[in-house]
Amino acid sequence: MATAQADGPDKRARDGAAPILCFATQGSEHLDAERLRYLLEPLGSETVAFDHASKLRSAVGLFREVRARRPRLVVMEGTGLAGGLTLLALSFAARVPFVLSSGDAVGPYLALRSPFAGFIGGIYERLLCRRCAGYIGWTPYLVGRALTFGAPRAMTAPGWPREHAAGGAREAVRGRLGIPEDALVVGIVGSLNWRARVGYSYGAELVRAVRRTRRADVVACIVGDGPGCERLREMAGPELGARILMPGRVAPSEVADYLAAFDVASLPQSVDGVGSFRYSTKLSEYLASGLPIITGQIPAAYDLDAGDFWRLPGRYPWSSTYEDALVELLESLSPEEIARRREAIGRRSSEPFDRLAQQRRVSEFLRDILADGEA
Repeated sequence: MATAQADGPDKRARDGAAPILCFATQGSEHLDAERLRYLLEPLGSETVAFDHASKLRSAVGLFREVRARRPRLVVMEGTGLAGGLTLLALSFAARVPFVLSSGDAVGPYLALRSPFAGFIGGIYERLLCRRCAGYIGWTPYLVGRALTFGAPRAMTAPGWPREHAAGGAREAVRGRLGIPEDALVVGIVGSLNWRARVGYSYGAELVRAVRRTRRADVVACIVGDGPGCERLREMAGPELGARILMPGRVAPSEVADYLAAFDVASLPQSVDGVGSFRYSTKLSEYLASGLPIITGQIPAAYDLDAGDFWRLPGRYPWSSTYEDALVELLESLSPEEIARRREAIGRRSSEPFDRLAQQRRVSEFLRDILADGEA
């Protein structure tokens, strides 16, 4: 049975309403749940426990609790089937309104598994948008997609950096990893999930490119873990531990310290229905760390560019076009060019990745939904 815990100042007495309930389909301890709790804190929301490892049990508990308590609104972070189907059932059977928050286009993402999964995922995504009371997208592109699919109203809340680097982190991390002081470090942080069909996971573009460069001072640092980790180690060959470093997964509180050791960040995203809709959870952290970003020709690389992005050609980061361009860039990249792009980041406004501003906007968005009688 799901349980609820207080998540912010109790404001129910002010308007006499039942609470807003919220949950994250990735689980109550996931960073998505932390994000949601912060965004809804001014509204006195309550978090419903949801275990990603026990989806069916969590879905049953969610249904029972929402049906019993009849909140004015339920807010879901993520698009997992267990949570989404439960909310759809509640919206039909008990007329309980819900708001959906998402960072991915569901149909194209599931199509990576199979065309049939993508087809079913597209129907599911459209139904969620059509039945929701509002949509909170991590990017404006997802917001436009949701409105096209029938969401009655929507807004953007793209996330924010979680931590800041400790003093002396750059020298400390480089010393720990054995990186020379004058090395040019291009790095990535993320989950290393191997896609067998195309032979790729995050970081593969760096391994392949660095192995092709003639420069001895270029180092790739791939921080993360997952099924692709061993594959990348095999691909690195004799360069593993020398020009290609793989320290594994690090604690969230240490991510900013590792980013401080980088000179440039890699943000490989496909120019298609998956990558083009994303910002990636690491984008705000890269920019907050003052890192110029190498990515593809995705919408965000134009819309957010303040002179700090390199946009490489190639529809996919595993394509030969992308890899060739990355090799050429690494061969020619100079400290002066990196410094110039870092200066561009320093002139950047904190928007759209301002934590407090997003909390204020989301609160106003949900209050407007409640006030207009849509929930």
